[in-house]
Amino acid sequence: MKTASRVLLAVLLAVAGTVAAAASPAAAATLPGLVLTNSAATLPAELTPLATGRRIQYLTTSVTGSVITATGLVLTPKTGKNNKIVAWGHGTTGLADICAPSNNLPVFWPEARIAVAELLSRGWTVAAPDYPGLGTPQAHPYLIGASAGRSLIDSVRAARSLDATLGTQYAVDGHSQGGQGALFASQLAPSYDGTLVLKGTASIAPVSNTQEIIPYIAGTEGQGYLVMALYGLAAVEPSFHPYSVLAAPAEAKTGVLNTGCLYQILDTYKNFTAAQLVSGGTVPASVVTKLASYNNPAQTAPSAPVLIVHGTLDEAVPFSLSSELLVPQIQEYGVPTTFLGLEGVNHDQAVIDSADYVADWIAARFA
Repeated sequence: MKTASRVLLAVLLAVAGTVAAAASPAAAATLPGLVLTNSAATLPAELTPLATGRRIQYLTTSVTGSVITATGLVLTPKTGKNNKIVAWGHGTTGLADICAPSNNLPVFWPEARIAVAELLSRGWTVAAPDYPGLGTPQAHPYLIGASAGRSLIDSVRAARSLDATLGTQYAVDGHSQGGQGALFASQLAPSYDGTLVLKGTASIAPVSNTQEIIPYIAGTEGQGYLVMALYGLAAVEPSFHPYSVLAAPAEAKTGVLNTGCLYQILDTYKNFTAAQLVSGGTVPASVVTKLASYNNPAQTAPSAPVLIVHGTLDEAVPFSLSSELLVPQIQEYGVPTTFLGLEGVNHDQAVIDSADYVADWIAARFA
């Protein structure tokens, strides 16, 4: 941005963290993907031989169209680099700022390191957003798919602004929350990604069809995900209060959302009964419907070929209640869809076991 007014705007954004997108339609259109700050990043040991990393603060948009800040990584291959970009959407890390993978290596999960290493080995630059609210002032809209989808696309824009040799072709790859976000990115791309060209979307164990999952999650070891999802909904609907659903014992433990990340949250809630978690032991149908409206991909057509990968023993996103339903939903749009089911494989192992397959699939889309 060359004019003094735009420089001033960028400075204000960096300090304040958010801005309304009402400055002017023309100016707002240029903002998403703008890099506000970038600095050398410490990468996981598995990735250090493969790439250099920059930690960035960049602009994206909220689900209401406001321009907001987000953080993430741009990883550049040390050898064999070409001009293609893959946006990586990480799985659930938590809600607090300490749960941003770009700034907290312990939540740059082992399976994510394997997947990203394979992408880098193909010469692709990897843009890896934290998602809005992880490392920035606003609340994290957990499982609000359109939020993650926007930040994924804008992280590609940000990568291109750092490296002028990168082309317009990109793919999106993600796991769990990131797999859901990847599918939303594909839905949003025609109206949101401008001159970028989305070639394909790989989605591993994506969250989907939550209306089938939510009624059964209270009282299970994974019910911490439901607590996070309620707070994700509150992040985009201020009139919704998680305490209107959570039971008193669950309310008393919500401090962990601000101090811990995924496994601390799951451990906090895993032994609660359904009645201890939600009032009456059941999530109200109106809340289930509201969550599904924000959480479920495939409500509109993806804009590029899709690969779905899912393990049949997934303990976090049950296969029979998600991808088994999702694949035919996507196929109904006439979008080229590839499905890889991994027999006897759990949630995280699906990423590890499919890393080569996913990269091969993306390579074929780029070709």
